[in-house]
Order: sequence, then C-alpha cells, then structure tokens
Amino acid sequence: MNRYVLLSFDVEEFDMPLEYNFPISAEEQMRVGKKGLDAIQPLLSDPAVHTTLFTTANFAMHFPDAIRQLAAKHEIASHTFYHSSFINDHLLTSKNKLEEISGTTVTGLRMPRMRKVSMHEVKESGYLYDSSINPTWIPGRYNNLHLERTIYLEEDVIRIPVSVSPVMRIPLFWLSFKNLSYAIFKRLALQTLQNDGYLCLYFHPWEFTDIGQYGLPAFTKKLNGEPLLERLHKLVYDLKKEAEFITMDTFVKTKSPAATGLL
Repeated sequence: MNRYVLLSFDVEEFDMPLEYNFPISAEEQMRVGKKGLDAIQPLLSDPAVHTTLFTTANFAMHFPDAIRQLAAKHEIASHTFYHSSFINDHLLTSKNKLEEISGTTVTGLRMPRMRKVSMHEVKESGYLYDSSINPTWIPGRYNNLHLERTIYLEEDVIRIPVSVSPVMRIPLFWLSFKNLSYAIFKRLALQTLQNDGYLCLYFHPWEFTDIGQYGLPAFTKKLNGEPLLERLHKLVYDLKKEAEFITMDTFVKTKSPAATGLL
C-alpha cells in the first residue's frame, strides 16, 4: 500500500470561545481540551492508526503523563507554547518543553489558527517540517490560493499543506468534515488521496465533546461530541481500506518521494 493518511489533532487548550467574546476560564479551557483527548483515546489506541499530535507546551505541562504515554505510539509535534499568544521565541521554547515532557524529538510545527510564520525562524528553531498552510480561501481568515497545494520546500523547511481537493481546492479540514455530508467529504477525500498519494487531515480533540454551550457560531458546532466522533470512526474505517495511517515525521523521512528528495 503506497498511499498514506496523515491524520493529526491539534491538542490544545479550548480557547475558541474567546474569539467570539464568550468568557471561558483557563481552567475550563484545559478541562475541555483534556476531555476531548480522552474522547478520542479509543481511536488513538487502534494499532493501525498512527497520528501526529500538534500539542501546545502549555497543554503538555498540564497533562504531562498523558502526553508521555501518547508519545510511545504517536508523534508529538509543536503547536507553539500557548494557543492564544505567540512570540518567535515560543518556537524553540515549545519544542524544548515538548521534548522534555514526551522524551521524543520534536520535528514538526503547526501554528495555532494557521498563523503565518517565518520559515527562517522555524528552521533556526530546529524544525524539519511545518504544516501551517491551508492552501485554499477561507473568508475572513486567509487566502492561500496562490500557494502550493501539496508538499514543497520553503527556506529549507518542508511544508505539508492541509489537503484540499484537486482543481477546485475544496478544503478537507475540520469545518468541512462537520458541515459537508459524509458522502461528499469521503468522495473528495478519496479523490485527493488517489491524486496526491497522501491525505493530510486535522481535527481538534475538543470537537468531540459537547461544545454547544460556549457561544460558538453554528457552523463550528453543527456536529460535535459523540455524533462527530462516530463520523470520525467511520472515516478512519473507510480510509484504512485505501491507505496506511502514518505520522508526518515518518512521511517526510521515509515515505514521500517529494519530501525525501528535499532532505
């Protein structure tokens, strides 16, 4: 099987309500984030599923035992230090803290909310790859239609964009998964997998908890909690017939001809 699914989760404090002026304490942010991580544990325990967990150092410091245990099977990558604030120094300090907690080498980065970041700073901080690009247009967020749709090199950093469909660049990220019908999302995912040879998908553990009470827009919570978790299990089941689930670190080092040619 020469096709791969790069399934990732942004393991973080649940601070999204703050974007919509809904108050939520730091303690509650952590509680919801950890509850989500617990909810996806059965999926993470599947022997055939290896994922990349982009983790804030802040979250890892609150739940070090959980991160250390997950690192035995999954890749721990950096989601910087805090989800709601960032300075360039956090690239290195988060990497160091995550390596200290997980006992593994951190090679990958994803910026919170897909913020822009200097590849020079990323390289200087010791990262091999970055997955902070959604190569599509999201109104009010970003327009990345001019960027490469698949894996490429920028300033000696391998960039792994989140998957979008060929030609139309329909995004295959967490919001699409809950707002498109399952049949349409699956068809687009398989089309992209066949075309590109890999599929880069990402979610947040907190999506798989009940987030209906936090003042979020309807499109962010159309599906959440157990119904969304059931849909994710179905997707993984269907994709396992078509591809191997591997970490991004494994992909760039050993599986992707494009990536290994850039190393």
